Amino acid sequence: MFAARNFLFTGLYTPPPTIEYLVVGGGGGGAGSNWNGSDTLTGPGAGGGGYRTAAGYVITSGSSIVVTVGVGGTGGGGGSPGPNGQTNGGNSVFGSITSLGGGYGAVDGGSGGSGGGCVGTNRSIGTGTAGQGYNGATGTGIYGSTSCGGGNGGGAGGAAGGGGYGGAVGPGVASSISGSSVTYSTGGMGGQYVAGGGTGGPAGAPNTGIAGGGGSGNSGGGYGGAGIVIIRYNSLYDAAPVVTGSPTITVSGGYRIYKWTAVGTWSVTF
Repeated sequence: MFAARNFLFTGLYTPPPTIEYLVVGGGGGGAGSNWNGSDTLTGPGAGGGGYRTAAGYVITSGSSIVVTVGVGGTGGGGGSPGPNGQTNGGNSVFGSITSLGGGYGAVDGGSGGSGGGCVGTNRSIGTGTAGQGYNGATGTGIYGSTSCGGGNGGGAGGAAGGGGYGGAVGPGVASSISGSSVTYSTGGMGGQYVAGGGTGGPAGAPNTGIAGGGGSGNSGGGYGGAGIVIIRYNSLYDAAPVVTGSPTITVSGGYRIYKWTAVGTWSVTF
């Protein structure tokens, strides 16, 4: 008797029955900072892009699946924590899965995948979305004081970062779905108290969903990093016959991996 074995027949197109995905929204934009000649109100950091990942997404052969990579949020201009031009990150999508862009940092933080930070008394943090990220944090001090700190954006990996003086950011999450470990969706750091010029908030790295940081002194906030969509499945199954958006396609570790980094809306058909 021969033991039963499963084979993928050569010469026939064989799509994967299920795939694993990672969908990360764009990081929010950090707030600028205000310096009025004697006092300062530093810029709160923004929230990281929403983070969703799972295996077992069912594929229907011949059906087109929408793929969207969200843009990173715009950082606010110097002169005010805002709103002063800063924006949420854009949503990223794979089929029925949507990860929201991160909320912007501002006097009242924006809500999104993760929430942006706020600063001052009686102000509101941005709220995160369950299963995607966490709330922002409140900065210390009030307008007109000399001890204002920017709130930090929430990250997908845990509770929001601490508020004030560039405290700990909201942690992100490391994923190895691409074949190497990359951290996504980290919250933006709040600006530090700096008299006069100060420095602009740090920008989130491209295609990570990492949020922009808040400005210091009288400088602008950082831009958020764009989002990303990655899928992978057993490399014994065939490549998708129709793909748009020019993803990077690799075969590594027994997986066929598709990585979309260009901002916009694309598609894949198995």
